[in-house]
Amino acid sequence: MVSVLKWLRAIFFSALNGIAAFVMAIILLLVVVLVVSLARGDGVPANAVLALDLRESLADSSNGEPGLLVPQPVTVMDLVLALDAARRDARIKGVTVRLGDGAVFLSQAEEIVPALTALRRAGKFVLVHASGFNSGGLGDYVAATAADAIWMPPKSHFAPAGTGLGEIFLRGLFDKIEAKPEIAKRAEYKSAADMYMEKTMTAPDREQLTRVAQSTYDSGVAAIAGARHLDVAAVHAALDASPQLSEDALAAHLIDHIGYDDDLAAEALRRAGAGAKSVKIKDYVRSRDPVLSAPIALVEAHGEIRDGTAGDSLFGGNDGIASDDLSKAIDEAVKDKAVKAIVLRVDSPGGSVSASDQILHAVKKAQAAGKKVVVSMGSVAASGGYYISLSADKIVAQPATLTGSIGVLTGKVSVDKSLGLVGVSAEEVSAGKNPLMDSALRPYTPEQWAAVNHEADVIYDDFTQKVAAGRKLPLTQVRDAARGRVWTGADAKAHGLVDELGGFWTAAGLAARLAGVNPANTNFKVYPRHSGVFGGLRASLGGAEEALATLAQVRVLLGLPGVREIVGGVAQAPRGGVELRAPHLPRP
Repeated sequence: MVSVLKWLRAIFFSALNGIAAFVMAIILLLVVVLVVSLARGDGVPANAVLALDLRESLADSSNGEPGLLVPQPVTVMDLVLALDAARRDARIKGVTVRLGDGAVFLSQAEEIVPALTALRRAGKFVLVHASGFNSGGLGDYVAATAADAIWMPPKSHFAPAGTGLGEIFLRGLFDKIEAKPEIAKRAEYKSAADMYMEKTMTAPDREQLTRVAQSTYDSGVAAIAGARHLDVAAVHAALDASPQLSEDALAAHLIDHIGYDDDLAAEALRRAGAGAKSVKIKDYVRSRDPVLSAPIALVEAHGEIRDGTAGDSLFGGNDGIASDDLSKAIDEAVKDKAVKAIVLRVDSPGGSVSASDQILHAVKKAQAAGKKVVVSMGSVAASGGYYISLSADKIVAQPATLTGSIGVLTGKVSVDKSLGLVGVSAEEVSAGKNPLMDSALRPYTPEQWAAVNHEADVIYDDFTQKVAAGRKLPLTQVRDAARGRVWTGADAKAHGLVDELGGFWTAAGLAARLAGVNPANTNFKVYPRHSGVFGGLRASLGGAEEALATLAQVRVLLGLPGVREIVGGVAQAPRGGVELRAPHLPRP
C-alpha cells in the first residue's frame, strides 16, 4: 500500500512539474514576442508608400475568428479604417493600387473612392495600375478614378462597358431528375424562389433586374464623369466603344499613362522621396493597435444570417452572421459606458427568420438603453439584411447597394423519385401528424401546403409591419415598396427605405451627431472582438480537419463555369423553414 501511494505521489508531482514547465514556456514565449515587437515597432518605415492589391475579391467585413493556418483576410472595412489612419500618418507619403479581373464591386468602389480621395486632399499621392479593365461591371474602373493617375500596360484590355446581371434556373434540372420543388414566395418579386420554381425569368424579375442594372450603371457613369471631369455623354460614348485597348482609353482621357507595374512602383518611390519603401496594406492593417475605448462602436455583420453561434476550426470561424454572436456583440457595445452610438455595418443577403429577429431585438434593446444606432450598408443588405436594419435611427446605403427584398420564401424540394432513378430507396416512420412535414423524401399533402402558405403570409405581414414601424412610414407605402423587390440604394432612398446615400463615414458622422460626439473623433471600437492567434490555436484543438488532401481538387471543380452557381443553389434550396433571403444576384 505504501509503495502504491509513493507511486501516485511521484505521478502527481511529475504531472505538476510538467504543467509548471509548460506554463513557464508560454510565459517566456510571450515575453520574447513582446520584446521583439517593442524592438521592431510597428514595422512601418519613416518614409513609406502603402500598397493596395485589389485584384482578388474582398469581403465587406469580418465576424469570424481568425484561424491558425489561414490568416484573417483584409476586408473593405479594414481598408477604409486603415486609409483613414494613413491619411493622418506622416510616414505614409502615398498609395499605390493594383486593379484587374473585375474583383471590385461598384458598391465597394463607392466606399473605397472617398477614402482615397481623402488621402489626396491630405497631400498624399494615389497611383493606380490596372492590368486590364473587364466588362463584368464598373467597380474596378470607378475605384481607379480616385487616383492622381491611372496607368495601364501597352495594348492591354479596356472594357468596362456597363452593368449586366443574370441568374441560373434549376427547374429544368429538377424536372429531369424528377425532383419536386414546392416553394411559396411573398411576393411576386421574390425571385430567390424562382431559381427553383421557374425555367426562365418571370416578368417581375426581369423588371427588377433591368432597373437594378440601369440604376447601378447610372451611378457608375455619374461617378466616372465627376472624377475624370468628363461630360456624361462622353463617358457613355467611351464605354460604348469598349472593348478597346489602353492606347484608345488614353486618347479618350479615360486613363493617364501607359506603363508597366514596376514603372509605376518606381515612380511612387521617387515621389515619396529618398529611402522610401513600400508597405503592403495587410501589414499596415495588422500593425495598428486595437482601439480599447471609443465613443462609437463599429459592429460588423457580414454574410448569411443563421441561428446559434459560429463554429471555429483550423481554418478560422465559419463565414456568416451567427445570431448569438452578433447579438452578444451588440450587447457588449451597449454595456460599454464609453460607447454613445453604434454603427452597424451590414453586408448580408439575409437568411433565417428567427436569427434575424433575434438580432433586431438586440438592436432595439440597444436603442432602448439610450444608444443611437446607425446602419451602414455594404454591397448588399437585403431581405434579412434589411430586417436587422429596419429599426435603426438612420440607415445609410451606397447608390449601388442592393437592398430591400422585403419578402419571404418557404418550402422544400422533395427528391423521393430522384433517389429511385439511381436505385436508392428510403423509408420513414413517425409518430404524430406532421413530424416529417419538411422531409425531402415526400411532397407536401394539400393540408401541409396550406399551412406552409399561411406561415408565409403571417411572416410577410409581420415583416412589412415592422418596416412601417421602424421607418415610420404608412403601411400602404411599405407594401408597395416591398413585394420581395430588390432596390439599389439610390432607388431605396426614393421609396423611404434608407435615409442617406453614402458610405461608412457618412454613417459615422450621423452617429456622432446623433450622440453628441465630436465627428472629428474617428476612432472606433470594433465588435465582435477576436481572440487572435491563440484563439485560433485553441479552436483548432477542438476537432480534426478531414479530407485536406482533396481540398485543392474540390476547389478546382467548384471553380468551373456554372458549377459554383448550381452547387450553391442546390445547397441553399429551402428545406421547410421560412427564410428572409434575397435573390442570388451577382453584385454589380
